[in-house]
Amino acid sequence: MGEQEAAQSGQRLAGIGLGELADALDARLADADARLIAQYPGDSGRRQPVHTVYVPADQVRAGICAEWGRQALASMDEFAPDAEALAAAVGMDPGAVADALPRVRAKLAEEPIEDLRVDLEDGYGARSDEEEDGHVASAVAALAADLDAGQAPPYFGVRMKGMESAGRRRGLRSLALFVGGLLDAVGRLPEGFVFTLPKITSTDQVEAMVWAAEQLEKRFGLPAGRLGFELQIETPQSVLTPDGAAAVARMVHAGEGRVTGLHYGTYDYSAAVGVTAAFQSMAHPAADHAKAVMQLAAAGTGVWLSDGSTNVLPVGGREQVHAAWALHAGLVRRSLERAYYQGWDLHPHQLPTRYLATYAFYREAFEPAAARLKAYLGAAGGGVLDEPATAQALASALVRGCNCGALEEAEVEAAAGVGSEVLRGFADRRVG
Repeated sequence: MGEQEAAQSGQRLAGIGLGELADALDARLADADARLIAQYPGDSGRRQPVHTVYVPADQVRAGICAEWGRQALASMDEFAPDAEALAAAVGMDPGAVADALPRVRAKLAEEPIEDLRVDLEDGYGARSDEEEDGHVASAVAALAADLDAGQAPPYFGVRMKGMESAGRRRGLRSLALFVGGLLDAVGRLPEGFVFTLPKITSTDQVEAMVWAAEQLEKRFGLPAGRLGFELQIETPQSVLTPDGAAAVARMVHAGEGRVTGLHYGTYDYSAAVGVTAAFQSMAHPAADHAKAVMQLAAAGTGVWLSDGSTNVLPVGGREQVHAAWALHAGLVRRSLERAYYQGWDLHPHQLPTRYLATYAFYREAFEPAAARLKAYLGAAGGGVLDEPATAQALASALVRGCNCGALEEAEVEAAAGVGSEVLRGFADRRVG
């Protein structure tokens, strides 16, 4: 278009009052714009742990993370002492295992647990008030000692009893004892502290938990909004309302910004929808449906997703350990491919395959993702024309790989052609 035609077009638009029309359109959608930002703020940019380790409260002791790491390394030394043996045990490509193995062993020695949850619910059982009070106190003392020694995991917290009538008073008491105990022992609430709310059957329970968190903050002198919590999705009522709506979506927003994660509960949910014990699994179609609903509910909110666990533990003889490792590694890989970047681990011997499958996933994704991102950012040509949202996903994969130790920032920077700060900023920005 020439200068004269452009001028005529501008005059025509001015003549119909397009500027006033655009102003009116902005005003008309201002409330909707504000709601979108408030309800879907995007990712926080914080490091998401690759797993949560659940340990019954009476088994938590100082040095537990290092102890789990030593047990995990010992299991590898005993049952798969080299890359070839480990690859055969888990059914993975020997080259991928050899590439990831040094990083896995280093991780198990330096930071074997990324997120620890002191379990006062199903994994702990029903105890007397005196006994549970004592185990809360001893768990707090152990975590405080590990914080002081620099051995605590980046994230930790407690799974309290839920909001159902039979357990809510006990759950509230344990949560208060845990928070108060940490404040007394450490003088602050560590940044990585979070608690898990299980057995949710209504949005009312989430709203009640918000109210209870507000009250505890006031009583302990904590900043408003400091107590965030995960929702454990393990009942049909937490997935679907009686009228067919997505209950979990309502629960996320009923949390008023306090909900930090959605954790799938494999066995409670499977049993509740009628799956017999022999077929209860993270890979069952009923599980996939629930997790797909959870994924949609969390999309854009900044709420993390976590898959559940397998109760097939790598214990016993070599054949049993290898079979359990192969199952666990396959399930971890399956979750990662479905954008569930976190899961549960229940035993030290599950740590080798948690990190092996996770590291192999990110190592495999590394070179193609870096090349495509480099092409998108204009530093090189490429044969794939990516959308902004896809480019953001590529950056996120690289950042996640660095966060968990699968990738090194220097190799990512060199391959992607940008510094880590630029990469992280690009991964965390809102698309659209």
